Amino acid sequence: MTLPDQLHPDTLAVRTGVARSQYGENSEALYLTSSFVQPDAETARKRFALEEEGYTYTRVSNPTVAGMERRLAALEGTEATIATASGMAAVLLLGMGVLRAGDHVVCSQSVFGSTLRLFAGEFAKFGVEATFVSQTDVTQWRAALRPTTKLLFAETPTNPLTDICDVAALAAVAHEGGALLAVDNCFCSPALQRPVEWGADFVIHSGTKYLDGQGRVVAGAICCSEKYVNDVFWPINRTAGMVLSPFNAWVVTKGMETLSLRMQAQSANALALARWLQEQPQVARVYYPGLPTHPQHELAMRQQSGLGGAVVSFDVRADDAVQARKLAFHVIDSTRVCSITTNLGDTKTTIAHPATTSHGRLTEDQRQAAGIGQGLIRMAVGLDHIDDLKADLLRGLQTLTNSQ
Repeated sequence: MTLPDQLHPDTLAVRTGVARSQYGENSEALYLTSSFVQPDAETARKRFALEEEGYTYTRVSNPTVAGMERRLAALEGTEATIATASGMAAVLLLGMGVLRAGDHVVCSQSVFGSTLRLFAGEFAKFGVEATFVSQTDVTQWRAALRPTTKLLFAETPTNPLTDICDVAALAAVAHEGGALLAVDNCFCSPALQRPVEWGADFVIHSGTKYLDGQGRVVAGAICCSEKYVNDVFWPINRTAGMVLSPFNAWVVTKGMETLSLRMQAQSANALALARWLQEQPQVARVYYPGLPTHPQHELAMRQQSGLGGAVVSFDVRADDAVQARKLAFHVIDSTRVCSITTNLGDTKTTIAHPATTSHGRLTEDQRQAAGIGQGLIRMAVGLDHIDDLKADLLRGLQTLTNSQ
């Protein structure tokens, strides 16, 4: 079935990527098979030699995965998508595809902890250098450029402080320097933000987060041009096997159908919670792009379709780092509704202590550079009722004095 041109993204989210079988199913089919039977030996030869289109082996391609890729590409506004086994596999595939020994990367110092370790540690083993700069200071990005710079990498908003980078400005810096720009968009998803519209070359996803939306599977993806998918990333993935399983692809495909509705509802919940947290005397600072007090509020509202997203972080008020960790743990341990887990994007609200979990493997200097203190608590706001979330936090906040 050929869809009409220029459909609304909400329609694309439920219609794109459907390749019905001879049975005419309305819901996307799930092809749980490792291999595909060929009609004859000559056809098998042609397909394995890439002389003819057709499915041979799921590590190479699979109809369910291909459908998920088409749907995500449509939502992000890119020509193509390549799915991977996880978000970090997508970052690894990006590096393997565009970087060589002697190349240089400029990366935000505020990106996800595993991304920092990948660029600073694993890629360094193969002769790739990385410079880490302020997420928000464009002059630092420009100053860090070298003749060997091939890639700029940022995520926006950042995890967990929700710093916003100016994607258009970074795209200009990258392209003027002969480099490419990759933007991790898992916090906003294409429901709120489409980085290619601001000049990004690659959009990275952890489909584990909002694309799935219910904490069920792990998935990743790179959205970009057909040329990069077909000529650069697919040959590597075919060989290395960082592919997404058909079942996980099917779950993410179905998750995208409700993506826009979930992001709107969870963003509204997050804004209400952030406003409430600002009023609590036990809270020293709230980090949320939807608040006018956020340093990049106006930029976020332009880039993120007027919504702040669903992640709220806050610092408990404390005299020193030792006390800050103790108080933060007390607030987290006092919750009864929130799930204590580092995952985000779920319909269930999650709460975590970044300094000892998602960013716990970083050095203290790296954490300090990223602004992640011991009193910081991150919440990924779900679809729980806002009154229950307030009461859940208040249970710990109002007893902080007794826990010191």
